[in-house]
Amino acid sequence: MNISQLDEALYNKYIAPTRKDRTGSIGIEIEMPVIDLSGAAVDEAVVTETARIFREHFSFDITGKDDDGNVNSMTEPSTGDNLSFDCSYSNLELSMGKGNDLNELHKRFLRYYDFLQKTFKPHGYTLTGMGINPHYDINRNRPVPNERYRMLYHYLHSYRRYERDLSRRFHDRPDFGTFTSASQVQLDVFYGSLIETLNVFTLLEPYKALLFANSYLPEFPDYVCARNMLWEYSMQGYNPHNVGMFSGRLNSVDELIEYIKSQSVYCTMRDGKYIDFKPVAVRDYFELEKVSGEYFDGTEYRTTSFSPDSSDLEYLRTFKFEDLTFRGTIEYRSSCCQPIRDVMTVSAFHTGLAEKLGELRELLENDSVIYSHGYSPAELQDMLSKREIPGFIDRAALSSQLKAILDISAKGLYEREKNEEHFLAPLYERAERLTNPAKEMLAGIESGLTMRHFIEDYSRP
Repeated sequence: MNISQLDEALYNKYIAPTRKDRTGSIGIEIEMPVIDLSGAAVDEAVVTETARIFREHFSFDITGKDDDGNVNSMTEPSTGDNLSFDCSYSNLELSMGKGNDLNELHKRFLRYYDFLQKTFKPHGYTLTGMGINPHYDINRNRPVPNERYRMLYHYLHSYRRYERDLSRRFHDRPDFGTFTSASQVQLDVFYGSLIETLNVFTLLEPYKALLFANSYLPEFPDYVCARNMLWEYSMQGYNPHNVGMFSGRLNSVDELIEYIKSQSVYCTMRDGKYIDFKPVAVRDYFELEKVSGEYFDGTEYRTTSFSPDSSDLEYLRTFKFEDLTFRGTIEYRSSCCQPIRDVMTVSAFHTGLAEKLGELRELLENDSVIYSHGYSPAELQDMLSKREIPGFIDRAALSSQLKAILDISAKGLYEREKNEEHFLAPLYERAERLTNPAKEMLAGIESGLTMRHFIEDYSRP
């Protein structure tokens, strides 16, 4: 594949869908920790049996099985709602399918959630709304036994081979994918507003870190949103362009395509087997005659070599905070799973702001609360992912700016005329007090409350 063919392939995959008419559906993915309240490691047999009961009750179709025959993905045929497991059986994901009314999507979510909780309860298990499984050091943290997650687990654990390639260290938790939980939303983006949307929401990321932080990991005590850092300082971030924020302002679709070409491929499939390999930038990958990698043969890992093929673009996997997908959507990926009573805050916040993109752009491009001290958006996002707000930021002005952002989102939701703006109420409370679920949990534990108190509190719908 030469450069012009690569440009055309990337355009067709990522840009062409933004020119198509779409229905305005909202895609919501909510990952939740599974916890054994007795303090023991999660028994995968309990989880897979619960999933079986769930599938039979709601008549979901089987869409995926693991190597042991357990159903690990199932879909409701009329709505597209899906239950699956993200990386491990201690991280359950509910994805809501077709729908453009947040109230209706919330009702469907609660219907599934309530059933799961009732089914887990006799086993002493619960789901909860946290971005880090609080039993991360108790659970076995094993990948779901299938091709994709086995490959990912193996790839993330290969980091020691490559530390010398980089000027920064990786962290020593390559199993993080098995115990981190996100709240993600996909919204349609259209060609005319694509670049503006990416630029504006990049500027928003520091404020989002403060509002939605809910992933405290004692091994990194400064962070209340450790989840994003875990991705960035892992093999997923070997190439920084695969993760986090855009490093600079995008000026055109051509620049975006060049950026995508700078992202790295690290896996593909041959003969039904995943192969992972040292990351290679897309623009360089197709110039290689051979790539050397590793695959699991059913017993052990073996080395192999193969020739790049245009179909390998299907396996370009990134973790950008604003990730352009092949569906003509942007997937907003930086927010932690929220307490279940606040489960719709992430999707409501983004949906409302996407409706008022111009107002949000004007507010952020003229921002002097955080963007007047010489720091980049990425540096500010990292700072506001921590427990202590930097001293150079005026706290009263920060609170006022958060409320102004929420007012724009509320206006966007109000104009949708679906009575969705009530989902933002918890965020106004956080903006007033400059807090978030992780800060609330830490303050409570320091005052004598237990982790179990917060597991149960954050599990209440």
